[in-house]
Amino acid sequence: TASFGAQAKLEKTSTEESTQQSQQDLQQIQKLKARDRVVRAHEAAHVAAGAGIVRGGATFSFQRGPDGVQYAIGGEVQIDTSKVAGDPQATARKADRIRAAALAPAQPSSTDRAVASRAAQMAIEARAEISQQRNVESKEPTENNDDTSTNTSNAFTPPELTGNLLDFTV
Repeated sequence: TASFGAQAKLEKTSTEESTQQSQQDLQQIQKLKARDRVVRAHEAAHVAAGAGIVRGGATFSFQRGPDGVQYAIGGEVQIDTSKVAGDPQATARKADRIRAAALAPAQPSSTDRAVASRAAQMAIEARAEISQQRNVESKEPTENNDDTSTNTSNAFTPPELTGNLLDFTV
């Protein structure tokens, strides 16, 4: 009888442990499902707001849950952040779209905010170039001397960029 009692106690402990493990697995699965929803919604917001500048779709990093299912735990969306060569107005519009795409999710990540900040700086530079071009254009008809060429050479000329891509990550 002593061995029967010890066996019953062992089975009870084993059942409690498996129940506790099952509860932990269910909790982990619920957390993974919630994270998966947040990550997918976050990246979908970038894609939706970044129409025209998004390169491909979202890519995800996954974690396998205790149920064997892969859950998204991180993601990124690549976007074209290059200036539009020779067109500061188009560059300013593109910078505004980049900023909007970066800040589209309900809770932008620190990387998202950094991308938005760089896009805002790109827009400022493009608008400064537009302003300089307008100043040069407004001076050209009234000035008929050689100083005009000096003013034109001082105009901002952006370096050529070949399509930088930045990653949005969660």
